[in-house]
Amino acid sequence: MKPAPFAYHAPDTLDEALHLMATLDNARVLAGGQSLMPMLNFRVVQPEHLIDLGRIPELAFIEPTPHGLQVGATTTQRTIERSALVRQYCPLLIDALFHVGHQQTRNRGTIGGSLCHLDPSAELPVTACALDPVLTIASQNGRRQISFSDFPAGYLTSTLEPNEILVRIDFAPWPERTGTAFEEFACRPADFAIVSVAAVITMDSGDRISEARIAIGGISAVPMRMTEVETLLLGAHCDSGLIERAAAGAAAFPSVGDDNYPAEYRQELAAHLLQRALTKVIQRIQT
Repeated sequence: MKPAPFAYHAPDTLDEALHLMATLDNARVLAGGQSLMPMLNFRVVQPEHLIDLGRIPELAFIEPTPHGLQVGATTTQRTIERSALVRQYCPLLIDALFHVGHQQTRNRGTIGGSLCHLDPSAELPVTACALDPVLTIASQNGRRQISFSDFPAGYLTSTLEPNEILVRIDFAPWPERTGTAFEEFACRPADFAIVSVAAVITMDSGDRISEARIAIGGISAVPMRMTEVETLLLGAHCDSGLIERAAAGAAAFPSVGDDNYPAEYRQELAAHLLQRALTKVIQRIQT
């Protein structure tokens, strides 16, 4: 199919883009287009106006700050994947991007586009669920900041207002002895994951887990934190027995299902993927 007719706009500044969003009815922004273009072609969405953010340089950057790492919303996934700063400050992003589509997809896809699309099977929303970065959202009325945990509103739906644009993602620094890992299962490389798991673990000087964040995708309408598993891990020495108990907790986590991949299958995948992720995290902390 082909998209329904629309007017195309290519602003050169963020102020111009925000003005268009505030004054045009039924407008959508275009970042990398890897999610939006198929939806346009199948007429799942039919905007009257399409606002291309690709010519706005202030939205594409990676910068360290005293408070962590800032990434512009239209920074491409390939740029993030190859960034030494991201590898230093936020290696979980690179782990996740290894699973995102093909290189051609990552050449065009943007971090902000993926987060706003909020596909529960996509890697970057699950990663953001674990890291809980701060999102800066702009409109003509000003800017506001929210944690990613407050961003999803439902399936493929965020809390962005119709006149707002995501402009920046801020990732906080992690203490020493923090390890991260991302695992997923897909039928073929570059396919959407059936289930994915992102893990962030910090250990204290006594080898006890002082912080644990476990996020999972593919079992609900939005990425979810496995808070009961996190509670199980906190304060414990990480050994094979603890990892097995955490995996059992993941297997008991409520899940949606369908004819191809029923809930029980997804729960079993969640257990195996969490076991692999935690094993990898501990190895990374201890080496």
